[in-house]
Amino acid sequence: MNIKISVGLLILLTGFQLSGQPRRNVSEAEVKRVHEKALTIDTHCDTPMNMQRSGFDIGRKQSTGQVDLPRMKEGGLDAMFFAAFVGQKPRTPQNYDEAYALAMEMIDTTIAQVNRYSDQAEIAVASVDAEKISQKGKRAIYIGLENGFPLAKDLSRVESFYKKGVRYITLSHSYHNDLCDSSTDRAKPEHNGLSAFGKEVVREMNRLGMMVDVSHISDKSFFDVIETSNAPVIASHSSVRAIARSDRNMTDDMIRALAKNGGVIQICLLSEYVKDPDTTTVRYQKDQEMRKIYNEKWPAMDDAEKAEFRRQWNEIREKYPKKLATVSDLVDHIDHVVRLVGVDYVGIGSDFDGGGGLSGCNDVSQFPNITRELLVRGYSEEDILKIWGGNFFRVFREVEMIAKS
Repeated sequence: MNIKISVGLLILLTGFQLSGQPRRNVSEAEVKRVHEKALTIDTHCDTPMNMQRSGFDIGRKQSTGQVDLPRMKEGGLDAMFFAAFVGQKPRTPQNYDEAYALAMEMIDTTIAQVNRYSDQAEIAVASVDAEKISQKGKRAIYIGLENGFPLAKDLSRVESFYKKGVRYITLSHSYHNDLCDSSTDRAKPEHNGLSAFGKEVVREMNRLGMMVDVSHISDKSFFDVIETSNAPVIASHSSVRAIARSDRNMTDDMIRALAKNGGVIQICLLSEYVKDPDTTTVRYQKDQEMRKIYNEKWPAMDDAEKAEFRRQWNEIREKYPKKLATVSDLVDHIDHVVRLVGVDYVGIGSDFDGGGGLSGCNDVSQFPNITRELLVRGYSEEDILKIWGGNFFRVFREVEMIAKS
């Protein structure tokens, strides 16, 4: 039988099984056994932003935030990518240098906090490190760079970040930058996809063995990356646009192209990327007002103004609780990817401490709830191990091998 036909048939059969089978009764012992067997990785959190604030201690269970080492252990999470996120300002030499310095500072702070608790965690830089560190009973902390803005137009900075331990770069964030167009910038496209410099960056990342992260970039930028990259790419924290209509999510055509490339989509736990929000609520309207302020004024705010902004937004969240999407809604996205391209191209990227969080999974300690829902829906142990880390580490290894070839 033709291989392509066989793969297509397998996908159809898998999809039928997932949608047609009754929900299983699953014991807590089974959930624990499967979850502990998996080499689990969450490919995106924004916890380094919390680390920049005084009083945050990654080695102690915090009363705020969603990620710390004790809760990672409690949730059976073996590895996590901590993203050094840098927002965008006007593209001036001074702002480029400040963004580069801030990114390096966030990386240094992450490394210092992890090293402070060397009995609980270690910094990881290679695909094999997660398993080695996990076998010691510790958490493996990888580092990513969210937003290519700190690269400015200096290709050598890619290697500088690689030498600091960065193993993926999210090419853009909320706005167009020198690398590519963003999925959420309301200005007209600047490059109509990936810029010439952006293509150089992708090739340099391939050379070094650094994963290219397509979350946040425009659809055209995504397809340009697929055409340019010699290695499979990742979407570190994106979901399915066929289910939730955010421009941050990936279309079915994008997911098919990602799978053909050998890459992986790490489903994001941010509620509005999992389920379309109710736009009639007071909470939604208030959130939109605060997001407008953030988008327009955050880069120019001083520390006191940022602190006041956070206070106001927290007050809104407490006064107008949002009905979050659920773990079941999240697994609908996994189901969709599995039906579309198979189980080998999907994983988890929470975006905790950056907006991620669901009813039933609102911090890292609650990750076993995802495993439970997968088991209830009839996913096999083998498939769950792929979703929780096997697929991502396959991509990571291939990126490393291509760099060495």
